[in-house]
Amino acid sequence: MTDTTWTLNLLGCWQLRRLGQPVRVASRQRRLITALALLGPRPRTAIAGLLWPDSNDQQAAASLRVALWHVAHELPGLLRDVQGPLALDPSVAVDFHGVQHSLTHAYAEPVPIEDLRAGELLPGWYEDWVIGEQERFRHLRVMALDAAAERALAEGDADTAETAALAAANLEPLRERSVILLVRAELAAGNINGAQRSYRHFRSLCQDTFGLEPGFQLSQLMRSELQARVSALVAS
Repeated sequence: MTDTTWTLNLLGCWQLRRLGQPVRVASRQRRLITALALLGPRPRTAIAGLLWPDSNDQQAAASLRVALWHVAHELPGLLRDVQGPLALDPSVAVDFHGVQHSLTHAYAEPVPIEDLRAGELLPGWYEDWVIGEQERFRHLRVMALDAAAERALAEGDADTAETAALAAANLEPLRERSVILLVRAELAAGNINGAQRSYRHFRSLCQDTFGLEPGFQLSQLMRSELQARVSALVAS
């Protein structure tokens, strides 16, 4: 049992706190702590190879020992004090873990849209092992935003649906499902010009990136809307 309470923030910016107070952490230790927070318990050799891929095994192991020594002496209670795989102590509160759990259950337990729009994972970190987690987390956010948009459309709340779908489309501009939801929300809100702009923007992206037109469902949605507008003009 330890008398320290640790909180680790990975969303928005990296910050470690002890009893609510920010703690300065050197880069080597910060990378070690982050790897364990993102990836969970790992053998020492795996962590050494992950964090120092350009070093040989002996050099990587030595760098890891130095980082572990500093963490043990400067940040007591942060790591699990057992032999075997390295891990954060279970008492460490990591913001990413809570949000990730919410996102994986977003269909059953709606997540506030503002929480989904914000909260980039470790912005400014470009190591391969971080980028993979950033992409996976961004995709979870997009799926949760899509779910929120669908739920709002079903409830007749076009404004909320538009907010959620637009956030999803901004995160993954080439995801057609999100754009379909955005166009549906804009049409439901009576924002015809907005729906046309969203469609044209997505169509341009598809042509520039893949040399292709948007899929049938989105094109049919816009075609039906155009026919409805023409019919309305003729009727008037």
